[in-house]
Amino acid sequence: MANSVLAISLKSFFSALGCLMLATLIYTISIDGLPFRKDLLTPWMAATLIDFYINIVAIGVWVLYKEGNWVSGILWLVLLVCFGSITTCGYIVLQLFKLSPRDSLQDPIYFLLLHDKTQIEVEKKKIYSVVSSRVLFSVLGCIMLGTLLYTLVTDGSPFRKELFTPWMTATLIDFYINVAVLSVWVVYKESSWTSAIFWIVLLVCFGSITTCVYIVWQLFHLGPQDPVSLVLFRSKKQLVVFYNCC
Repeated sequence: MANSVLAISLKSFFSALGCLMLATLIYTISIDGLPFRKDLLTPWMAATLIDFYINIVAIGVWVLYKEGNWVSGILWLVLLVCFGSITTCGYIVLQLFKLSPRDSLQDPIYFLLLHDKTQIEVEKKKIYSVVSSRVLFSVLGCIMLGTLLYTLVTDGSPFRKELFTPWMTATLIDFYINVAVLSVWVVYKESSWTSAIFWIVLLVCFGSITTCVYIVWQLFHLGPQDPVSLVLFRSKKQLVVFYNCC
């Protein structure tokens, strides 16, 4: 029963976040026009966009894994790039509605993260490169750290009133909705509230730097021959047991 309530709560939560971002987008366009203007691309806006899109990479990798074919996967990636957290929330809600009543009662987040059941045999045969994934997210984390330090040195502190234009505010809302999505995953992954809150605070403060550090840290718990998809779940045993059952 508790898991069924969780599934309903997740649908409501992500639907509300998606609607919030959609309303923010429409409002910002109505008062400040389209965002495709050179004057909007200040150093801190550029840094925020890099931060935003590194998180999109992390979410996009899961979407590609979840979809199981490149055509639908690339379509969703394009929507993620264009519409950000609206797409993130829409995709998650859609996947939650696809869960069977049994899945919702057992563990809705587990089955939300899991690859399409019809593709499980394909997944068993795939060996994703854990090492290359570590390298990818390490590089992305270093890029964001370098961007943050460079912007601080060349443009000063981001806590200045003049930086908070309507489009900067909208971008930050978009960014933090994706952070909320990643935070739900972190809470699911972590074994205690203390460690989960610790990582969430770091996500809020340091954005995609924390995302990359957390993913790389989780990847170091996997062996070189393990599927990268194991990083999504609480333990190797959880996914292996499900595979064996199927």
